[in-house]
Amino acid sequence: MISNKKILILPGDGIGKEVMNEVFNIIDWMTKKKSVSFDISERLVGGSAYDKEGDSISDKTMDEAFKADAVLFGAVGGPQWDNVERSKRPEAALLRLRKELDLFANLRPAVVFDALANSSPLKSELIKSLDILILRELTSGVYFGKPRGIEKINDLEEKAIDTQSYTTSEIDRIGRVGFDLAKKRSNKVTSVEKSNVMETGMLWRKTITKLHEKEFNDVKLNHMLADNCAMQLVRNPKQFDVIVTDNLFGDMLSDVAAMLTGSLGMLPSASLGAVNEKGKRPG
Repeated sequence: MISNKKILILPGDGIGKEVMNEVFNIIDWMTKKKSVSFDISERLVGGSAYDKEGDSISDKTMDEAFKADAVLFGAVGGPQWDNVERSKRPEAALLRLRKELDLFANLRPAVVFDALANSSPLKSELIKSLDILILRELTSGVYFGKPRGIEKINDLEEKAIDTQSYTTSEIDRIGRVGFDLAKKRSNKVTSVEKSNVMETGMLWRKTITKLHEKEFNDVKLNHMLADNCAMQLVRNPKQFDVIVTDNLFGDMLSDVAAMLTGSLGMLPSASLGAVNEKGKRPG
């Protein structure tokens, strides 16, 4: 019997609970058929946690997440929590997990199986046997940048502020993951940003280019602006292998890629951290 691994299951809200019911079935099958076993714990998260515990994720749940070998996350949110203060809304739990566990690498594959090709709204010749991977930086960028907030200018007008910020090291580490993944696939990386109008885009392109020249020049690298990438995903998705991009653009482009397969709900994703002493990426 392989030694137990600790898994924290966070079903969340809505469809998340249905998905996790199937996860339990898979775990049961693995335990019976594969001579493995797991230490399973389950906690509330998202709107269901807010309703019962007053916050979308408790400190106790975070403690369990830190101790777990893996966290399996369902889904959070719903219209009934739209008016909850931002720091306690269901989505805040997801951001806290990502940031405090430092799960900076979000893998979002878009794979079309032949039997499901008709589920896509695109012509079958465009998406048949499609296999691309979007790698989204997950712990920095505009979702975490400061300052942020809404300021009152006068009785008639307010001002909203969000800050897009990236450091060289944050870009370097996500780029490194992207190149490593490409080596195991078709050896091609497309780095996506908006270097034509954004300072972070300029630093992103500069950092990825330098990393490529120094350590990964055996991998084909292409740079593309984010708006063009969205268009190309619909026009000719098979041109891509691994797409590496920031938090905001990755959020949008991965949803575009999901619809190439027919539905966002048909695709998995993984949020991973840095390689630990065992050579594994926790997530």
